[in-house]
Amino acid sequence: MRREWWVVAGVAAVGLWFLISIEPVLMPFFVSMVLAYLGDPLADRLEEVGLSRRLAVSVVFLLLTLIVVLTLLLVVPVLGRQLGQLIESVPAILNWMQGTVVPRVQSLTGMDLSTDIDQMRQAVVDNWKETGTFAATLLTQVSRSGLALVAWIGNLALIPVVTFYLLLDWDVIVGKLRGALPRSWEPAAVRLAGQCDEVLSAFLRGQLIVMLCLGVIYAIGLTLLGVRFGMLIGMLAGLASIVPYLGVIVGISVAGIVAFFQFGDWLSLLGVAAVFGFGQAVESVVLQPKLLGDKIGLHPVAVIFAVLAGGNLFGFTGVLLALPAAAVIMVLLRELNDRYKNSTLYDTRQPRTDDEEST
Repeated sequence: MRREWWVVAGVAAVGLWFLISIEPVLMPFFVSMVLAYLGDPLADRLEEVGLSRRLAVSVVFLLLTLIVVLTLLLVVPVLGRQLGQLIESVPAILNWMQGTVVPRVQSLTGMDLSTDIDQMRQAVVDNWKETGTFAATLLTQVSRSGLALVAWIGNLALIPVVTFYLLLDWDVIVGKLRGALPRSWEPAAVRLAGQCDEVLSAFLRGQLIVMLCLGVIYAIGLTLLGVRFGMLIGMLAGLASIVPYLGVIVGISVAGIVAFFQFGDWLSLLGVAAVFGFGQAVESVVLQPKLLGDKIGLHPVAVIFAVLAGGNLFGFTGVLLALPAAAVIMVLLRELNDRYKNSTLYDTRQPRTDDEEST
């Protein structure tokens, strides 16, 4: 291994240590990077139409702001209200399970679940009594840690500012990074960056739009059926669809239980199945081919592992970075695998390429 590779490894290690050290302040910058990455293609297209870069970025920034504001004003209050109603209904659901479901299960299987359900119900009721105390304690802690609250609000206020300037100078930043690469590394680095962009586009652009569309379809369908908490269940199922088939499994299970508990007949379950079946058909026929096509994707297991590992290591910032980091690592691993398969280490009959000889 050449001496330059040791220098690169040392710089990468120092950079990783630095990022870990300043992790508490990185959240607004990473959120802004994601937003700028999502908005840059639209800004480029507006530039091609004839707008200046600043005007194109201003239009994209206004669109992003409008989407966020409308979401906060229209969707969040409804979801919050339905979440509160769902929490209030948990004791009644447990009582129904103890009085209706448990006897049926016991008659069919011989298993006595009454003790477990009763303990679960009692634990929920006991915790309900402590909800007010917990809320008061939480408010006290927030008021005592005024500086932390101010810092949190300041981080939120930084996001639109940083997003605007990143969008404005995105192409300049990319060009400078490319210009700083060693000349012998530039072709391979640009090729790998293109593959990484393809994966990130599939997830951060295509997959997010697919998730949003599925959430809207599920929420509207369940609401039209009259299922309680239909919007909340639908949007959660849409978010869970980042892992293939997880959204429909979670959504149809929760919506089916709520619908059966609400209406008390099996016909409502057919309606719930029809809603999620329609959503899956739209995803397979329209959304996936149009938005994702044959782009490289991440394996569902890799998605689950990346999100859990990122959240455990770096909290909310780690969750934001999980999928982009997993996509980049996947591309690099594929490149290493290709180089290994074409090397004499894998097969002594393989001729060495120019890149291998130079490294």
